Amino acid sequence: MTENTRHDFDAGGPETFDSAHEEYARLRAQCPVAHSTDLGGFWGLMRYDDVKRAASDAETFITSKQNVVPKIAFTGRRPPLHLDPPDHTPYRRALNMVFTKERAEALVPFTRNSARELLAPMLAKGGGDICAEFASFLPVYVFGEWARMPAQWLHTLHEAGRAFILAVHNFDQESMKATSLRLYEIARDFIALRQREPGDPNDDPVSALLAARHQGEPLPPELVVGCVRQVLVVGIVAPTVMMGSISVHLSRDPELQDRLRTHSELLPDAIEEFLRLYTPYRGFARTATHDVTFGDVTIRTDEAIALVYASANRDESVFPQGDEFIMCRPNIGEHLAFGRGPHNCPGLHIGRMELRVALEELLASTKQFSVVGEIGMTRWPEIGALTVPLQFD
Repeated sequence: MTENTRHDFDAGGPETFDSAHEEYARLRAQCPVAHSTDLGGFWGLMRYDDVKRAASDAETFITSKQNVVPKIAFTGRRPPLHLDPPDHTPYRRALNMVFTKERAEALVPFTRNSARELLAPMLAKGGGDICAEFASFLPVYVFGEWARMPAQWLHTLHEAGRAFILAVHNFDQESMKATSLRLYEIARDFIALRQREPGDPNDDPVSALLAARHQGEPLPPELVVGCVRQVLVVGIVAPTVMMGSISVHLSRDPELQDRLRTHSELLPDAIEEFLRLYTPYRGFARTATHDVTFGDVTIRTDEAIALVYASANRDESVFPQGDEFIMCRPNIGEHLAFGRGPHNCPGLHIGRMELRVALEELLASTKQFSVVGEIGMTRWPEIGALTVPLQFD
């Protein structure tokens, strides 16, 4: 088959905080199944129903060929995302044991203390970059506590994870490979530590993977390494981007900022609406096992399909006034920020908890905050703010 040269939108260019969402609104209305020749070439599903259909049908829309746009899996297969059911299931089952809501809530005191420690130097100087100085570190610390990782490893993990994410944003394939291999080294060291010092499989993720059995046999060692490698970094960038985007929104809406500051009981509902409005991922991908049709567009089996959650979650046919923040939407539970189907995000409980506690501490420690410099944006596969300089009052 010849290369698809149809180009409906630009995916590789610079963006502002609002520009991508404005473009997706246009595409939902005019070209809901859009093709871009950027980032290796792919189709983008823009409407809610189309994204939900592809995410929910794991038999037709597989992840084992390409699972993200741009394609970044050059250094090995990383379960469970890189495998299709039923191959992915034993890895997912092992992780589900340690990703419970109860486990997430047990991390609240640690998360709160970490948030306060990270905010203290920013408060002392009257502000700073909420992403680089606060929100990029907090998920790493929480991950370390959840995974029982030695504290002295966390700085290395933070630097390695950040380097990999920047390589992906720059679509630098050689740097992607090098930084990914560094994360593989950390994963192997972590597994070796657990082999020497086993933990409880019920609350230790690496021990859970080592103890898992499929058809009576241990999971293949190299795929266990790939799974740990995947878990190391997947929960770092999304909370960082979310906190950046939430901070921008609240800087633009000081009335809402004050309302959440004085009514912390509203924070869980606010977090759900922020997740819908500023979904941090837009590039999770699938490949169809046969030609598929969306509306009047047929997508061939060898073409990458991006599930643009960030567009789907603003689809006006599902979420009226989809570009606006509306507290307590009656159907807010239908948003797709954590995906759908067998590949939905296993860390959704920890993600919600981190955002709730982080925002509560930021609001409680300030009387007001506002953006005072240029907002730096992520690139595919994420969407949102990655640099947000704030001034605290």
